[in-house]
Amino acid sequence: MAYSIEDDKLELGGRTFRSRLIVGTGKYSTFPLMKEALLKSGTEIVTVAVRRVNLDRSSESLLDYLDTDRYMILPNTAGCYTAEEAVRTAHLAREAGLSDWVKLEVIGDEKTLFPDTVALLEATKILVKDGFVVLPYTNDDPIMARKLEDAGAATVMPLGAPIGSGMGLRNPANIRIIMESVSVPVVVDAGVGTASDAAIAMELGCDAVLMNTGIAGARDPVAMAESMNLSVRAGRMAFKAGRIPQKLYATASSPMDGISR
Repeated sequence: MAYSIEDDKLELGGRTFRSRLIVGTGKYSTFPLMKEALLKSGTEIVTVAVRRVNLDRSSESLLDYLDTDRYMILPNTAGCYTAEEAVRTAHLAREAGLSDWVKLEVIGDEKTLFPDTVALLEATKILVKDGFVVLPYTNDDPIMARKLEDAGAATVMPLGAPIGSGMGLRNPANIRIIMESVSVPVVVDAGVGTASDAAIAMELGCDAVLMNTGIAGARDPVAMAESMNLSVRAGRMAFKAGRIPQKLYATASSPMDGISR
């Protein structure tokens, strides 16, 4: 039976999604522009930085521009530098009625925004025990990926490159090892700069890609959102179709056997 991308759903945290692209809501110049880009991206999951959003709706908030019938809101703990801070922020989001899912970030360095994986693991254990579905942003370390899975994480989300860098996947070999090391979905998070970066991640066999700056920071965010949508779908289809082996020398497209000379 031929592969159909329409039947190839993403299973994540006990839920099923059609889109394998997760999109952030930060850095857009206006909320209406964000709304249009999200629509073109085809995403069904949007991340919201809890510490940077007006939860009480006392003034205009990006939450006013998110159709909760269309999108699942995924709160994130961006800007947290300790496990305690991240846990507190996740609880705040749940108490505000956003979600019991959390994209967990515990930053260890202000300049690189690399994760503090020790604190991340600690926070994951606490939040899983508290009933959260935890999606941790981590480095591209297969050992830590296994520890996060053992701690109950619903997925592991290794960085492709530093947040907002746009450098694409700097260490695809480690991403491949992570996929072999865990049984939960693997979502590349951070570093995607253009459509080919997203396609490469999906061609490797990643389950999904999460991005924000790659779309919001583009010259035309709406057009970039649509291109990311297409590239994630194309990359997934290519992975499922199975690429040909790479060879050092040429192989004729039309075999020469039986051709008279």
